[in-house]
Parts: sequence; C-alpha cells; structure tokens
Amino acid sequence: MNQNFSIVSLVLGASTVVQIVLALLLAVSLASWTVIFRKYFSIKGARLKTDDFEQEFWSGISLNDLYQAAVAAARKGSPLQRIFASGMREFLKLRERRVDPTTLVDGARRAMRAAQQREMDVIESNLSFLASVASVSPYVGLFGTVWGIMHAFVGLSNLQQVTLATVAPGIAEALVATAIGLFAAIPAVIAYNFFARDIDRLTMRFESFMEEFSNILQRQVAPHAGGGAPSAGASRFPADIGGR
Repeated sequence: MNQNFSIVSLVLGASTVVQIVLALLLAVSLASWTVIFRKYFSIKGARLKTDDFEQEFWSGISLNDLYQAAVAAARKGSPLQRIFASGMREFLKLRERRVDPTTLVDGARRAMRAAQQREMDVIESNLSFLASVASVSPYVGLFGTVWGIMHAFVGLSNLQQVTLATVAPGIAEALVATAIGLFAAIPAVIAYNFFARDIDRLTMRFESFMEEFSNILQRQVAPHAGGGAPSAGASRFPADIGGR
C-alpha cells in the first residue's frame, strides 16, 4: 500500500475533529480491554471459590465450623461463602431471641437475599461500561466519518478538476473513524455477552444454594419446634449448628 494511504498517514492527515474522535475511541478501547481482563479474572476467581466452598459445604463439616471459617475469611472468601455467613449470622441472632421456626428460616433467607444482591452488584460492576462501549462506539466512529467526509468535500470545492486521486484520501481518512469505532465495539459486545452468561450461571448457583440451605435450616428447627428428635434424613446434611 502507498505510504500516503497508511493508517498513520491517514490519521495524521485527518481534520482536528476526526483526530479527537479517533483519540477518544482509542482511549475507550484501551479502557474496555482493561475492564475485560479484570472482569475475566474476577468472575473466574468467584467461580473457582464457589466450587471450593460448595465442595466443603457438602463434605459434612459442621455448620459452626463453616460459619467460623467464613467469618475469618471475610472479603477474601467466596461470594457464596459470604452469602452463607449472612444467613447463618441472622439465623443465630434470631435463635437467641427464641422466635418461631418460620421466622428463623425467613429471616435467614432474607439476609441471604440481601447478601446475594450485594455480591451481584460487585460481580456486575463495570458490565454496563462494556454495554455502553458496544452500543455507542460505532456511532461515535460514524460521527467522525461524516465529519471527515464533509471536511473532504469542502476542500474539494476549491479545486477546478476533481479526480478519484483527489477524492480518495479524504474519504479514506474519514472511514478510519468508523473502523476504529468498530474495533472498540466488537470486543466489548463479545465480552459483555460472555460475562453476562457466566454471571447468570453464578446467580442460579447462588439461588439454588440459598434454597437448599434454607431447607436444611428448616429441618434443623422443625424437630425442636415439635419437641421430637431430628428426622432420619437429616444425617445426609452437614452437622447441626448446635449438635444433634
């Protein structure tokens, strides 16, 4: 390709407005890739930590031990571990007040729902930025293209004779803005859809765990409410927080 039609030459020869648009798009693209890499490792870490906690939860360790470990881990643990800790904390507080079993389980469930929402807010952070980049970047690039074409035709109006050789550079300079806009938008679209799918899967796992854990708590308090012994099926679940 002729040197006059290289990308660098076209950018340097573009109008000031087009150059500003290109600089903005390149900055947005760099920020988008930064978010993509951070979000990839963040979601991957949350998924792996969730796998580890679920395996530990169903291994038969007592809920007391799991709760103490979750409190000690604090923000370094799994999102699911923090959801579990919130439910257990509320359950223990309500049990000290000797409320009825239904209130115990409902309170724990509400606490876990609130914790889940907090965790999802963190996991979904910056996802809206990718969506904005994916939807806006092509239009910003198109604006640069339209402006560049207008600038090129204004310059051509002063020429006595217009040929393809005189028209092509101006049009090529303008089209670079559209190309950069698509360069910024396409990875953002792909990453957004990829992360949205993974986040939906994590959400389903959190909700399934909360329902299963609520059922465990229900089985734990039901025998005591009726004055009977724990049910035979309860032994399939982690040991009771207070010992059975």
